[in-house]
Amino acid sequence: MCGRAKRPDDVSEIKLDLKIDFDEIDDYQPSFNAAPTAKLPVVVAKDGARTLTLMRWGLVPSWATGLKIGYPTFNARAEGIESRAAFRAAWRAGRRCLVVADGYYEWRDADKQPFAIALGNRGPMLFAGLWDVWRGPDGTALKSFAIVTTAANALLRPLHGRMPVVLPQDSWAAWLGETAAGDGALKALLKPYPGERMTLWPVDRRVGNVRNNDPDLFAPRAETF
Repeated sequence: MCGRAKRPDDVSEIKLDLKIDFDEIDDYQPSFNAAPTAKLPVVVAKDGARTLTLMRWGLVPSWATGLKIGYPTFNARAEGIESRAAFRAAWRAGRRCLVVADGYYEWRDADKQPFAIALGNRGPMLFAGLWDVWRGPDGTALKSFAIVTTAANALLRPLHGRMPVVLPQDSWAAWLGETAAGDGALKALLKPYPGERMTLWPVDRRVGNVRNNDPDLFAPRAETF
């Protein structure tokens, strides 16, 4: 599962690559060890315009009675996503998004050695996501999201059986609702990204502590035992 991610160092090129129309991000800061409840850059589309904003990682559905539900809902399994209570309303309402990261971390099941995972060209990863808006007792609105996961590809399977859904550029418009696509077509997008277009490397075990947040966490390291 994807439970830690690297927030991009900068979003200026991302805004160009994704043809962003509106930017709601002020005073952007990178993060090398973002965990659920942190904020990540997210792309949403409405009326043909794309907006880049920050949302809380861990989807809090509009009907929730509090924020605690947001931690177990940081990932959404693609299988049955349209019927699970936490995600059903967002799916039906078409609240789909692209979550932007430079990569993410996964721990090998066998020995808990952490690895960084990225695209082979080190470009930004665009994860399929669902988002929702929850309003607190005082009326304050909270926008939050979940990253959609699927079965791991051959490269990642030795680490873990699941991986985030990484969407290629030709899928962005359909996922964002800019082009018409039924549930079947959307579900067909939720598949493993080709392993030959990805890379991974062992990293320092310090990444396991969310208080650690420095560039060295994403750097290749010899495996430690």
